[in-house]
Amino acid sequence: MAKNVKKLSLANKLAKKGDVITPTKIIIRQNSAHNDIEDLVQASSSTSLYFSPVASRKQRNLNGEPHKIINIKSEPISPTRVPPKIKKEEPLSRIAVGSAVVVKCKVIPDIVDSPIRINQIKKENDPLIKQEIIQEMVEKIKKEMEPRVEPQVNPEVDAPNPLWNQHLVNIRTMRNSMTAPVDTMGCHKCADTNADAKTQRFQNLVALMLSSQTKDQTTFEAMIRLKDRNLCPQTLKDMPVEDLEGLLYPVSFYKNKAKYLKQTVQILIDKYDSDIPDNPKELKALPGVGPKMAHICMAVAWNKVTGIGVDVHVHRLSNRLKWVARPTKEPEQTRVALEKWLPHSLWSEVNHLFVGFGQTICTPVKPNCRECLNKDICPSANLETQPKKKSDR
Repeated sequence: MAKNVKKLSLANKLAKKGDVITPTKIIIRQNSAHNDIEDLVQASSSTSLYFSPVASRKQRNLNGEPHKIINIKSEPISPTRVPPKIKKEEPLSRIAVGSAVVVKCKVIPDIVDSPIRINQIKKENDPLIKQEIIQEMVEKIKKEMEPRVEPQVNPEVDAPNPLWNQHLVNIRTMRNSMTAPVDTMGCHKCADTNADAKTQRFQNLVALMLSSQTKDQTTFEAMIRLKDRNLCPQTLKDMPVEDLEGLLYPVSFYKNKAKYLKQTVQILIDKYDSDIPDNPKELKALPGVGPKMAHICMAVAWNKVTGIGVDVHVHRLSNRLKWVARPTKEPEQTRVALEKWLPHSLWSEVNHLFVGFGQTICTPVKPNCRECLNKDICPSANLETQPKKKSDR
């Protein structure tokens, strides 16, 4: 027998003969009570040609296999799987509106307020919120750890106000940022820089005598008129009083000051060789020269610090800042109170600082406290005063 010859199966043999196997009875599995394949043959109406139940059972008995009773559970025949219906999405419709095209889309329900969406937002924002809280805590800790800048206090000075040093620092800062009339037209700016030292000292004294209760601009203009007439002791001695009064006007009390100048130049010519005294005691002895003028003249003319020059501005600011233990009524009382505790190195500076500060910010009437750096530590902050005297200028 050839190797390539295929053996015909039973189905092929029957197909060649033309025989067709047809079931004699349709049996439903769930109603089947048969326990073996032989029962199927016996249950048929005709004898099968292909199964021998007897031989099958005998064969099993010879092999020692007992007859098995199998309980077959009835199972419903699963229905044919039908593929799920796919809903066809409505095609997008385009509507032309002028030059624009409106596209009609499927409306999606708003899910922003749904619990799922809210929980998702919370989960997404939780790390950000925690990070912001941590950042705030870190900044708070940094601020607490930063050294606090306390107002400067000088424990070595027994001042009426312990914050006096911070007041002074702030006034210096404000004075550096703005120009006051005293900076350009003060008494130290009135002398002729081309004149000799003796004449300059005399002119400094004359400017101080005119400045009492007079604005710096008025004094400066009067000094220009006097210098045009060659201001010196001998010139004033030879000048008639009426002419001198005309040159001094509109200086406050110009007639009295003209009289004092005539008397003073005579003393300087007779006693000091047309120069001025070099000590405050003798300066105060001159007609029309007070303690303030004497100490300022010593600082400007002789470059010597002998006391604090207290005018209306220094007097006013010292009381507002509580630099005096008790309120004072006169500038001389303020000078005595300040010299008791203020360091000597500041005596010459305090007059120039306070005068300019009093002319620009801490004015006699309605001081500009909003722009003052001492507004938080000044005992008289936001103080509004009424004009009392014409002398408070």
